Amino acid sequence: MKREKGKGAGFSFRLPTFAFLLGCAFAAGAVNAQPYPSRPIRVITTAPPGGTPDVVARMVTPGLSQVLGQQLVVDNRPGAGGLIAAETVAKSAPDGYTLMICGQGPLTVLPHLQKQAGYDTFRDFAPVGLIAFGPFLLITHPSLPAQSVKALIALARAQPGRLNYGSAGNGAGNHLAMELFKSMTGVNITHVPYKGAPQAVADVVAGHMNMMFNSIPPVLGHLKSEKLRALGVAATRRSPQLPDIPTVGEAGVPGYESGNWFGLLAPAKTPKAIVVGLNGALARVVRAPEMRSLFEAQGTDPVGGSAEEFAVFIRREHDKYVKLVKLAGAKVD
Repeated sequence: MKREKGKGAGFSFRLPTFAFLLGCAFAAGAVNAQPYPSRPIRVITTAPPGGTPDVVARMVTPGLSQVLGQQLVVDNRPGAGGLIAAETVAKSAPDGYTLMICGQGPLTVLPHLQKQAGYDTFRDFAPVGLIAFGPFLLITHPSLPAQSVKALIALARAQPGRLNYGSAGNGAGNHLAMELFKSMTGVNITHVPYKGAPQAVADVVAGHMNMMFNSIPPVLGHLKSEKLRALGVAATRRSPQLPDIPTVGEAGVPGYESGNWFGLLAPAKTPKAIVVGLNGALARVVRAPEMRSLFEAQGTDPVGGSAEEFAVFIRREHDKYVKLVKLAGAKVD
């Protein structure tokens, strides 16, 4: 059955009726229950309008609305690094009508920085699916006498503590990305936190800062004008946007990977059939050919794996960041 295009969607999906996929959720002991979903679904994001999690949410919700046959309404709940949004979802009814799209911060970083968080990553959420992964890019000012990752490592080892790097703030993704790089290479580079990535990028462009890790799209113009130099992509494969730039692993640090990722979650105890059905719908949307170009324009790769794979991914990221936060001595600003 072909559904009509949903508002804001530039493509359509040919899928069975979603209620049929979830019929088993209500087959036993719930004869009078309405099939899911029977009303609009709220999707809470951790960012204000225009923030990356919000952009990702507004990319996928039109397609999900089309597949599910119900409107998905984006509800922005910014503040406290994502804690406000995460607490709201953790305390919501586990009925599939309140979901969350967020990045790694609230789930794998903030719990190590904010001991009074009103939720537990593994107790209070049901992972639905990983939406996309956007690798960081290691950038330097062109005046830095290191034109490769190996040369940078050699320079940093020769001048311990004299080189510096900027970040979006203590505990930010690009702060911990550099701490991971330092831990894997044994170099000593001084951290200078900023109140946001744009200010840090501006100081690298101006030559006030030697280097940093950053998302790819905001720096493409500076790379083209040669105001910045790119040394390596923090992913397992090269970026389609920068095919000539090696991965950090290729360039001398095997196994290095770091970036921003975004996923869909539900409150814990949401019926498994609903989680499985949502995961299937998300995978169809994320993997649609028309969506790939939209994700790549944001510097991200669509994923859309299983709920179980996403749960394992979150655990791995959580365990990685607990070590990095301790190593970096990161604290909430």
